[in-house]
Amino acid sequence: MSKDIRACVFALAGMLQALKLVRQIAETGHADGTVERCVLDSVFRIDARSAEEVYGGVSSLRNGLLLIRDHLGERQGDQALPKLGMAVLQIERRFIADQDMADRVRNGILALADIAERQGSAHPEVVHRLGQLYADTISQLRPKVIVLGNPHYLQQADVVIEIRALLLAALRSAVLWRQMGGTMWDFALRRRAMMAAVEESLY
Repeated sequence: MSKDIRACVFALAGMLQALKLVRQIAETGHADGTVERCVLDSVFRIDARSAEEVYGGVSSLRNGLLLIRDHLGERQGDQALPKLGMAVLQIERRFIADQDMADRVRNGILALADIAERQGSAHPEVVHRLGQLYADTISQLRPKVIVLGNPHYLQQADVVIEIRALLLAALRSAVLWRQMGGTMWDFALRRRAMMAAVEESLY
């Protein structure tokens, strides 16, 4: 498979943006609404022509690109975020290997597409159904993706369902990353190329 390092970086940025929202909601019960809409919109762009198009343009990925830059530059940040990212990349392999589950998730997303287009991908009904789709499918895979945070918020049903919807979005980006040729070796062998792609996309 040919590798498009820039597309791989975009997919990772999309995944990290979704997971950053997961961390924010788990800790505070709230997340940036504008970023959340961008993240959830990507779930419904299944047949986009490019990685950039999945996220509605490079400018929508700025937060995620900054997170990649911080990680590759070994700058201090949320230590739970890289671990959460690795957990999603690991579960992606099990997800792709289960064709029946992948089909169920795709069909579930397609069934929601019209509602998401009319009401917006961050509409409570859409978020609830995406979160339920994750619970009925991906959450059955092992090992489970564990989200740490403030127990006060993690015990609230609406918070849990929103986190699950965002984890579904993170997995969508992880699948795209793999489709673009991304591998775990990239973090060891292609750090310089990834950093260059990040810097080029930011400026």
